[in-house]
Amino acid sequence: MLRVLTAGESHGPELIAIVEGLPSGVTVTAEAIQADLQRRKLGYGRGSRMKFEQDELTISSGVRHGLTLGSPIALRIGNTEWPKWTEVMNPAPTELTEKSRGRGAALTRPRPGHADLVGMQKYDFDEARPILERASARETAARVALGAVARSFLSELGIRLVSHTLSIGPVRAPEGAALPTPDDVDALDADPLRCFDTETSARMVEEVDAARKDGDTLGGIVEVLAYGLPPGIGSHVHWDRRLDGRLAQALMSIQAIKGVEVGDGFETTRRRGSAAHDELFAADDGITRASDRAGGIEGGMSTGTVLRIRAGMKPIATVPRALRTVDVASGETATAHHQRSDVCAVPAAGVVAEAMVAIELANSLLEKFGGDSIRETRRNLESYLAAIPESLRTAPASEAALLAHDELV
Repeated sequence: MLRVLTAGESHGPELIAIVEGLPSGVTVTAEAIQADLQRRKLGYGRGSRMKFEQDELTISSGVRHGLTLGSPIALRIGNTEWPKWTEVMNPAPTELTEKSRGRGAALTRPRPGHADLVGMQKYDFDEARPILERASARETAARVALGAVARSFLSELGIRLVSHTLSIGPVRAPEGAALPTPDDVDALDADPLRCFDTETSARMVEEVDAARKDGDTLGGIVEVLAYGLPPGIGSHVHWDRRLDGRLAQALMSIQAIKGVEVGDGFETTRRRGSAAHDELFAADDGITRASDRAGGIEGGMSTGTVLRIRAGMKPIATVPRALRTVDVASGETATAHHQRSDVCAVPAAGVVAEAMVAIELANSLLEKFGGDSIRETRRNLESYLAAIPESLRTAPASEAALLAHDELV
């Protein structure tokens, strides 16, 4: 199984990402990781940091000549702003000079919706700087880098991922619209909001413009799809081995994510049982599901169809017009500190969600198939699939299969 760690502060010298447990022989390049770090900056409504942050990547260990060694992989992502913060964020005891005194002033007005106040209570700080530096979504750059490595492993097994934006504020893509495939990633990344429906994207842009004019922020919903995932990843036998539970935890760990649903999720709760589940019937290429309302997971295990999972992001809590709070130094009502922020970061949240799904799928696949080299892992996967009796093999749902099912019923 994978062990994953990130370290670093938003305005520290760097972010560090470490992954242990990836087999040898997986293709990993700095260029591929850097490309995903650039994708994390995408989206209409982003703040100024996305324009100048370079995300300079260094692969420090675990990779030789573009292939993993089977040893821990360490990645370093430099923070472009570090020279401005060397006094404020210096690990050594440091007296602030006049140049840094303003930037280093105590942040005693915790921001609603952030980790500020609870973090100060929990870790015994009298100001929010030690909390917000690590709680910042800047940390997700390390996750995206690790996700790029995990996705390289998944691609070796024929598994490909894509994410897209379903909604921004009240503007939502039409229900039942076509799903993007991994071949659509470039087109999605070229869209201002990474939305697969161009008409909806245009209305999303208008919504972002309106929020910016009002000095406000927006949230939304992103969806991640995994193609090529074999059946039987995860398990029904214990709560902590269920794939949907693991994926939900991974996505809920992303800053500002407040809800997760698998497949049709909450919509399914509004249906009657006869219309909520994916009926099975025989087809020429195996057992086929008449629909995919379950989103590729049943009983805590992957079904072999497209895995579909959504994450809901709340509006960014750093609101330009500043929310009310309490100055903990004086005990008086005040307005919250306003750190630089985005109007909308939902498209970037999709890229981060994609990374977290990749990490968790890689972890679950390694738990199932093991292997010290990618050839061993692939061989184990192929043997597992070959051993499934023909009478139990499933085929992905298709339009033709749905028509055939309609005729049967």
